[in-house]
Amino acid sequence: MLPRFHVVIPCAGSGSRSGLSGPKQYSLLAGEPMVVHTLKAFDALTSFGQGVVVVAPHDQQMAELFASYPQAKFSVSNTGGASRAQSVLAGLLALQSLGVNSSDWVLVHDAARCLVTPELIEKLLLACQHDEVGGLLALPLPDTLKAEDAGRVSSTLPRTGKWLAQTPQMFRWDSLFGALAQVGDQVTDEASALEALGLAPLLVPSASFNFKVTYNEDMAMAEVLLQHRKAVS
Repeated sequence: MLPRFHVVIPCAGSGSRSGLSGPKQYSLLAGEPMVVHTLKAFDALTSFGQGVVVVAPHDQQMAELFASYPQAKFSVSNTGGASRAQSVLAGLLALQSLGVNSSDWVLVHDAARCLVTPELIEKLLLACQHDEVGGLLALPLPDTLKAEDAGRVSSTLPRTGKWLAQTPQMFRWDSLFGALAQVGDQVTDEASALEALGLAPLLVPSASFNFKVTYNEDMAMAEVLLQHRKAVS
C-alpha cells in the first residue's frame, strides 16, 4: 500500500536561465505545457490527496492553463515568494487550509522536472513511508568533479559518496514547515532545511531522465523523450 501524500509545486520563478521569453513552465513540450506533464505524473497515483501549484501573485496564466487542462487534485495559489523556500512555505500553508494534517506526507517537486514518472514517485513513497525523517530522489554523481578558480580547474574532488539531488523530496508537513521557517532562504532545497536541523534525509536512487529543464538544450532533450513516450504508449 502506498502512503497517502500531498504535493507542493513551487512555480513562481521566471526561468531566466532558459533563454525563453516567458516562464519556462508554460512552454510547450510534446504539444502540452511543461507543467502539465509534471502534474499528470502525480494525478496518475490513487494515493494522491491534495496538490498546490504556487505561482507569483501577479501570475494569471496558471489559472488560465487549468481551464484548458483541468487538474482534478491540484489548485493554484498566487502566494509565491521571492525565493523557493518562501514559495514552499506558502504552499504548505495552502495545503493546511485545505485540511491537510500536520503529520501528513508532503512531496515538493520542481515544475521543470517534467519527465518524472508515477513509477519514480512510487519508489520514493515506498522507500520513505516508514522513515522517521523522509527523503529525496537523487543520483550518485557519475562524472569526475572539478573545483574551479577563475575559469580554470583548481582541484579534482573525490566523487565517492556524492549525489545529485532531485525532486520530489518527501517530508512530514510539520517537519518541513518547521525546518523552512527556521532556516528559510539559507537553503536551496527542502532536504537542506532538514539537514540544517541535524537530520539526515534518506537518499533514494532515481533515474537520469528526471533532470531539471533549465537551459535551451534541456528543452530539446525533454521534447525528444516526451515524444518517444507518446509513441510507445
